[in-house]
Amino acid sequence: MQKKKILICGATGFIGRNITEHFAEKDDVEVYGTYHNSPPLENSKIAMIHTDLTQKDDVARAVKGMDIIIQAAATTSGAKDIVQKPHCHVTDNAIMNSLIFRAAHEANVGHVIFFSCSVMYQPSETPMKETDFNASEDIYEKYFGVGWTKVYIEKMCEFYARIGDTKYTVVRHSNIYGPHDKYDLEKSHVFGATVAKVMTAQDGKVIVWGEGKEKRDLLHVDDLVAFVEIALDKQEKKFALYNVGLGTATAIHELVKKIITASGRKLTIEYDTTKPTIPTTLALDSTKAKNELGWTPRISLEEGIARTCVWYKDNITV
Repeated sequence: MQKKKILICGATGFIGRNITEHFAEKDDVEVYGTYHNSPPLENSKIAMIHTDLTQKDDVARAVKGMDIIIQAAATTSGAKDIVQKPHCHVTDNAIMNSLIFRAAHEANVGHVIFFSCSVMYQPSETPMKETDFNASEDIYEKYFGVGWTKVYIEKMCEFYARIGDTKYTVVRHSNIYGPHDKYDLEKSHVFGATVAKVMTAQDGKVIVWGEGKEKRDLLHVDDLVAFVEIALDKQEKKFALYNVGLGTATAIHELVKKIITASGRKLTIEYDTTKPTIPTTLALDSTKAKNELGWTPRISLEEGIARTCVWYKDNITV
């Protein structure tokens, strides 16, 4: 039986690397990954392709002959850029996805997975379903640019599913964390930044941006990878959109306490209200993914934090 060829766009990024390394361990697929500014992954089971995903010819060359595309490439960063430079999430992401989906359509790729996010939802104390987003409502101000860009790209997936043979899966995932995340105070999301602060604290304290009252749905990357595998195997519809999250929202001040406990360090917490923060609360209702595909998260937040702290100690040089 001929092996299916899987292309992971953004294979050197956080989500992309976890997915790439996961599928590289399987014997029934050939794994290809794109890289651009970062060094290629050094793994004999992964064929790395140097690609600028904002260039049409590069994209067409990478996509040719592929059976599956997992689109994990994106321009991403943390709260600082979202507040101070929101345009950085708009242009390149719109361009690269437009080119990837067009190339997938023209090459008759069998299945495309696209990672969206949850920023189009209004803040809510109740977990949000896919149907809770209403395009007539305003997206939260700080997420206006990135939110509508994601919605546009989601609709592009639906468009190509309607006019061609390629199947599309849109993943509205919550905040993902785990191995290979950005542990960088400038570019990382709240989980990676907090782990870095806790692990590198030198004066016995951790500084939290804002008041720490905002709440986030935090999902371990292994659960997201499991969803991708299940969607590739079980999705029947030409186009499907799924929430993928833990289903509960954790306040940032509680998250910081949990990470400190897991780290084994004795640290106090201080709050800096002059730093950028996005004071919203959101959790995702993933009932649709459970009912249609049989997916549910398996890793609790406490277990995920413990795993991540161990990985950080083993892999990040302080």
